[in-house]
Amino acid sequence: MSSSHKQHPFKVRLRAFRIWQKLGVFPWAKPKENRGKKGSGDFYKGAFSGIPFLNDDAKRTFAHLLLRPGYMIRDYIKGDHDSYLAPLTALIIFYAFFALVSSVLQPMQHESHLPISLSDSKILIDDNSISLESERDSTEMNRLTNNTVHIVQRGYIYLHLDQYPEEVHTQAQASLAALEGALRSQGIPLFIGDFIILWLAMSMTLKRRRLSMSACAAASAYVLCQFSFFMLFAVVLSWGKSTSISAGLMLLLLVVDYRQWLDLPWRKSIRQALSTGIFYGATYLMIILATSALVLILAYFK
Repeated sequence: MSSSHKQHPFKVRLRAFRIWQKLGVFPWAKPKENRGKKGSGDFYKGAFSGIPFLNDDAKRTFAHLLLRPGYMIRDYIKGDHDSYLAPLTALIIFYAFFALVSSVLQPMQHESHLPISLSDSKILIDDNSISLESERDSTEMNRLTNNTVHIVQRGYIYLHLDQYPEEVHTQAQASLAALEGALRSQGIPLFIGDFIILWLAMSMTLKRRRLSMSACAAASAYVLCQFSFFMLFAVVLSWGKSTSISAGLMLLLLVVDYRQWLDLPWRKSIRQALSTGIFYGATYLMIILATSALVLILAYFK
């Protein structure tokens, strides 16, 4: 064969990788022959098969979620259940491992990190009320904004009492804070709350594609496993200073997942990912508002 017909080794490897991405296997690979020879590997062969995080299914799930996440989700939904960890099992295991590593590298810190400073919002409202005394409509709007911010903050604090000990004043709040702290240290709210919200967001976004609720549940669990990998990388690389990844990276990962899973062009994949993000944010905000309303009602009737 002439040199002009020879392909560059990198292009050959890239093409082979893309084929593996879509199929999950190398179709030209020969099956391994069992010649009966025993090596040093037989000493530990099968020793870790009973440990979910170290067996072959877990390793395959980890590798495929990193290199071909959307195709893996597609394969599992189509019935390839024997090659991978079950979605909920994988979610629990990987989030628990993330919680373990993050708790070792970053001890729990009880510091206030409110999304919006309540004192700052009051200052803004006071300045606006002084400069716009003659405009009652603007003043009413500022009051409404201030009240809305306050309600959202109270709901956020009520869901994170373990991180705001200065807000704990009753025995019931102390018990709730202890429960939240115990659950959060194990990563429980991460995979339960995020899983349910992402499940609902995916179900609403992909409603026109007539995907079942179980399919959306499996996809949501695997997507959150994928997020947990990158959060783990952030924890390790920052040596415990950061335990989260940016919203832009999460959106990019979701775009890739949709493109591979649903076989969509990039533009439609981006649209689906943005829609899912909007539904996710709206659902999360509704939960906070509902919690805030419940807190205000309980405080009113107390």
